[in-house]
Amino acid sequence: MLDSGKIRVGQSENGPVYLLPQMANRHGLIAGATGTGKTVSLKVLAEAFSDMGVPVFLSDVKSDLSGMVDPGVDSEALRKRLTGCGIPPETFVYKSYPTAFWDVYGVEGHPIRATVESMGSLLLSRMLGLNETQSGVMNILFRVSHDMNLPLDDLQDLKAMLAYIGEHAKEYTLNYGNVSMASVGAIQRAVAVLEDQGGKTFFGTPEVKCVDWLNRAEDGRGYINILSADRLFNNPLMYSTFLLWMLTQLYDLLPERGDMEKPVIVFFFDEAHLLFNNCSRALLEKIEQVVRLIRSKGVGVYFITQSPADIPMTILGQLGNRIQHALRAYTPLDQKAVRVAAQTFRTNPSFDTEEAITTLKTGEALLSFLDEHGAPGVVQRATILPPQSYMGAISLERRAEVIADSPVRGEYETAVNGISAYEKLHPQPAWAAVPSPSTPWQVQVSTAQMNMAQTFMVYDPTTGQYVQKEMPQMTPVPEAQPVQQVVQAVENAAQPVMQAVQPVVQAVDNVAQPVMQAVQPVMQAVENVAQPVVQAVQPVVQTAQQGLQGIIQPAQTVPTIQVQPAVQQMPVMVMDPATGQYVQKLMTMQQDPNTGNWVPVVQQPQVVTDPKVLAEQQKAAEKAAKEAAREAKEQEAAERRARADALREEAAERARRNDSVAGRVKNTAISTATRQVVSSLTKGVTKAIDNLFTGGNKK
Repeated sequence: MLDSGKIRVGQSENGPVYLLPQMANRHGLIAGATGTGKTVSLKVLAEAFSDMGVPVFLSDVKSDLSGMVDPGVDSEALRKRLTGCGIPPETFVYKSYPTAFWDVYGVEGHPIRATVESMGSLLLSRMLGLNETQSGVMNILFRVSHDMNLPLDDLQDLKAMLAYIGEHAKEYTLNYGNVSMASVGAIQRAVAVLEDQGGKTFFGTPEVKCVDWLNRAEDGRGYINILSADRLFNNPLMYSTFLLWMLTQLYDLLPERGDMEKPVIVFFFDEAHLLFNNCSRALLEKIEQVVRLIRSKGVGVYFITQSPADIPMTILGQLGNRIQHALRAYTPLDQKAVRVAAQTFRTNPSFDTEEAITTLKTGEALLSFLDEHGAPGVVQRATILPPQSYMGAISLERRAEVIADSPVRGEYETAVNGISAYEKLHPQPAWAAVPSPSTPWQVQVSTAQMNMAQTFMVYDPTTGQYVQKEMPQMTPVPEAQPVQQVVQAVENAAQPVMQAVQPVVQAVDNVAQPVMQAVQPVMQAVENVAQPVVQAVQPVVQTAQQGLQGIIQPAQTVPTIQVQPAVQQMPVMVMDPATGQYVQKLMTMQQDPNTGNWVPVVQQPQVVTDPKVLAEQQKAAEKAAKEAAREAKEQEAAERRARADALREEAAERARRNDSVAGRVKNTAISTATRQVVSSLTKGVTKAIDNLFTGGNKK
């Protein structure tokens, strides 16, 4: 709630507790156990930022933040809370807020897309869960794509580049580093998993523009951008990396601003612990750098999690504004988390902070905000104000209405596949390009090109020949609109002429009909006279034909001309077994006169008898054999190095596990159990030997 230019968050015994707008970009933390009121605190802050004209971006994991598009509903419970906070219920205004919905999968909001190139090798390696060696190969891939001007837009481009650097690994080893096939295969498997998790939808173009998150409504309030993360949350690595990518994009986009009266935009990251799970040192340093420096660009970042212990200490120290809801201390680990949370607050002598954290009611919290000098305020126990918007989720119909009225509607709904790495590495043949006809006289040519583009030559393993196949996935080009317009125009122009000529045609018919009736008897009389003449002449003609049969020689057989089959160079689509994709190759093809199919020309081997040529061929074969042996040795050495790297990585991982507390406890337990088993076996064997020699009667 906005009160006199300040954000009123709650009510303590000493009066209202405010968050100063000029200190809002010092970041913050909202923590507490499940069901203690973190969502309400988040909504109160987001609504106040929107009222002061600051856009907000927040992730909605449980779909309960979508109610901001509708005003809140008055109830007895809300009136009671308002009264307890010192606010007359009749003065409290329920209202809706300008909201834009976003969704990585494009189902419950505007699609969010990013290119593989903008994600970068570090974040992409994090998203794929790669180890250090595989991350190095990913870094080489990005450098090669940049040097060769091969843009990486989507996962199809990434897979094409992986296949390319795998095939040309030896060429890039000296300039970029070793590229092992084992690492390339591991990355390809990780990319396939990412595709199943929705990466095929997320990576692509058009890429979302961060400036679209800075929109304001006509009344000056900032838009509340809600990311529908209920499905994205099921893929934690993708969720956390995506949020970090957004911060990085804003950090690169916004200029330095210094101290400001209010932030440019505020981010709320729910389930923030996912950002730091399985986080490498390099990535943690990247997060810490962004959080430290993005403040000077007017961006506030607020993490929402269950315990402050979920946030690394280097980042927790940067969060100046704290809202701590209740924590449950049922286990020793929970008790330690409570102590850590209590120690992060400036002590209030009126109550015990550690005890208060465990006794807070739902809707209560410990509040500590920075004052106008940037110093942490004394912790206050306060009741959080209710939100002014609707509490709860909205219907799908209402969500669709909001998406339709969004200022960015239509900008990202349609994916665009431009010319990038895959298209440059696998260029389409010239006949596959089908230009759209722009004039009526281009229709026939374009239709022929269209029919030709729907077929291609492919190798048929059952017959051993290249045959013409159809491409069922291609959509036929519809009839050209200009032709329809021309035909309609001709019909419209001809209709008045036809109406004018119709009386003349009818008059000619009326005049010609009596003439035809008068001529018909004459024609019948001529036919009756000619018929006997024809019958009399017919025997004479037949006799003449029989007499000519002995004079005319039989026709000689025309010799058959052997037509050579047509031979030409043409592009042929052949499946590459390494990538499983169809690639284009220029081959010499000839048309089979029997079947009409185009088949590859088989070159007959030429028999060489010249001793000099034979000697040169033998030398070339020996040279090729030596080169093949050398390449085989290099490949074997590279595989040995790759196996050694993998073994060293496993040994290092095993050493790290053994060096941890759990590893030492496990090793100690195993050693103790081993000693006990060996001792039991030794006693058993000794007793058996004694029984063997003494007969079981030991005295």
